[in-house]
Amino acid sequence: MELPIAGVLDELVRTLDAHGTTVLVAPPGTGKTTLVPLALGGRVVVAEPRRIAARAAAARMASLLGEPVGRTVGYSVRGDRKTSRDTRIEVVTSGLLVRRLQHDPELAGVDTVLLDECHERHLDADLLLALLLDARAGLRPDLKLLATSATVAADRLAGLLGDAPVIRVTAATHPVETAHVPPLRGERVEACVARAVRRALSEVDGDVLAFLPGVAEIRRCTALLDGVDVVPLHGRLGSAVQDAALRRGDRRRVVLATAIAESSLTVPGVRAVVDSGLSRVPRVDHRRGLSGLATVRVSAAVADQRAGRAGREAPGRVYRCWPEHEHSTLPRYPEPEIRTADLTRLALELACWGVPTGEGLAWWDAPPPGALDAGRAVLRALGALDHDRITERGRRMADLGLHPRLARALLDGAALVGSRTAAEVVAVLDNDRTAAGVELSTRDADPREARRLAAQVDGAQPDHRPAHDRQEAIALVVALAYPERLARRRSPGSPVYLMAGGTAAELPEGPLSGAEWLAVAVADREPGRSHGRIRLAARATEELARRAAPTLLTEEDDVRWDGDVVANRVLKLGAITLSGKPLNDPEATRAALLEGLRTEGLGLLRWSADATRTRERIAFLHRVLGDPWPDPTDEAVLAVLDPGTARRRADLAKVDAEHAVRALLPWPAAARFDELAPDRLEVPSGSKIRVDYSGPEPVLPVKVQEVFGWTDTPRLADGRAPVVLHLLSPAGRPTAVTGDLASFWRTGYPQVRAELRGRYPKHRWPEDPFTAIPARR
Repeated sequence: MELPIAGVLDELVRTLDAHGTTVLVAPPGTGKTTLVPLALGGRVVVAEPRRIAARAAAARMASLLGEPVGRTVGYSVRGDRKTSRDTRIEVVTSGLLVRRLQHDPELAGVDTVLLDECHERHLDADLLLALLLDARAGLRPDLKLLATSATVAADRLAGLLGDAPVIRVTAATHPVETAHVPPLRGERVEACVARAVRRALSEVDGDVLAFLPGVAEIRRCTALLDGVDVVPLHGRLGSAVQDAALRRGDRRRVVLATAIAESSLTVPGVRAVVDSGLSRVPRVDHRRGLSGLATVRVSAAVADQRAGRAGREAPGRVYRCWPEHEHSTLPRYPEPEIRTADLTRLALELACWGVPTGEGLAWWDAPPPGALDAGRAVLRALGALDHDRITERGRRMADLGLHPRLARALLDGAALVGSRTAAEVVAVLDNDRTAAGVELSTRDADPREARRLAAQVDGAQPDHRPAHDRQEAIALVVALAYPERLARRRSPGSPVYLMAGGTAAELPEGPLSGAEWLAVAVADREPGRSHGRIRLAARATEELARRAAPTLLTEEDDVRWDGDVVANRVLKLGAITLSGKPLNDPEATRAALLEGLRTEGLGLLRWSADATRTRERIAFLHRVLGDPWPDPTDEAVLAVLDPGTARRRADLAKVDAEHAVRALLPWPAAARFDELAPDRLEVPSGSKIRVDYSGPEPVLPVKVQEVFGWTDTPRLADGRAPVVLHLLSPAGRPTAVTGDLASFWRTGYPQVRAELRGRYPKHRWPEDPFTAIPARR
């Protein structure tokens, strides 16, 4: 059967020859990956986003020619290459072509580069596109670029390629029915997928292709499908296992795959697709120093691509593991990795290219400045950058084809523990999802990959260290890669560890439980959790931590308030305090005491009644007169407070607050303080009564008998504030409140006299209070 792409091959070749750049939009299964390169003239390099896709594409093209892989059509991926002098079409990964371009910016001898599956927006692919456009503009204007995409959103891509022509191919696919199988309450994703798979097996003929977010879910789903021929398909499998999944089986199969089977691979025999609706994408948390893979909902475009797999060869059905009403809420397209991923490796490649900030390059989406700055900071710490210039060490790290952290661990670890051990640990770290379990020492490295890495270290010697040192060697290599993830247990028996970068992470119960120190390789944090979670680690020691991360060691004075004054000179590894000794620093101690007062309030001081009253009198003058009388707030008092010889919380109770309060008095106005806001007022009986300034108005509580004959209500603050009199009975109980004495004697006193003279017959209750003589008793 002729594939749909065959009808446009001649037009495509003519258009590419005429314009030098072209965009081909074609859905999966139309033949764009396998037929187009064969139709192009000259030497062709095809860039695929994944190794498995590169090998599969080369194998398919070679089979069409009736040749073995490595003759006319070959491939090159990290750690595996099949090419010869006769190879005209070479399929490579995007990352490998970036490395090749760094060493040969002209791509000598290459006539056309085909960028496949651009719509997937992988980080390496976006970088490769930017570098190829730059090389074409300056060094190789004759280099032809053909970009292919499985989605229709190609206008931006065409614009980047200099308003390139867009050729669209449609595929007459078979109809695909849609069924929704939403998860039951509390049902895990793998259980929901397994339930949908069994339904598909009972309702549809042919193989079933199920999409799950990751390896762990594939493993758990396999366990739920007893009696079913299950074939896993993901990027961490060996090439032989991957290739077997892409061949038609003798029996009916269920292929459990990650996102690699969405568009760049064809799985034959599929009549039903089960879509979990989830995928795993790179994410980085710069604030906590955590990076890894996050599980997210797929986009509508991806969901359509997955569904299309069921209609390649015959009518099919897709089972979507989410409610039908939620489909309209899916994002339209997947988010580009460059917006969310760790950009340390991208920053290294840009520095090698001579544009450390990426300015001047034509980006589909430019790297976010903050994430790129964070990546450059890591590179400077690793010695790969000197300011923003690439160092010789940085170029060597880039040539290893690893994340810069792992490249550093391999280079420096080989010198410390031997190249073989360093390479084995780095191989596991670069493939950290190959097995379950947190303890890194229980994981086996791919022997082929470990040998390849060891061979790349100059002067590599076999590791002859004693076997009992292996645990320490593993932890040391991990610490070299992730020094800020060295972690110490917060307290005896606690599963929570504090990492040197300042992030807390919890260790699951297991063989590492009880370890005082860990070298953490992988940690992440799920939304809503207070701590991160340790996914992969090795047992370490404080001595190893000091040796692996000397640049994180600092000695600093730790003087602060933590319920009391803490004053120590501490040795720290990042955020982890290793040791401390008491420190005598009067100025820092004073600052800590003031912080404690700020945090817990001025109630820590000794407040006498006089101190409180003085503060209230100043506040009264501030309300009534304003400047220069200050508002005696806590902050104002703290600004003038002298703790004296106080060194700890208990000493504050001995500090008299009145000294600080009186220090607020403004000079020379303070000379009239007692006049404007007197502490006491003399009443007609001769008594000097305290004025109460605690409320909004000054109050004078005084017995009725002491103010007979007093008609003028007293006023304070230069007459601006009348005093409110609380007139008391002989027993000191309130009988009346007035701010107008003359009016009270005329209208209020007769009633008070009538009520109280029978109760207090021994006291004077004259009929005429205006002429009566006041008395204290």
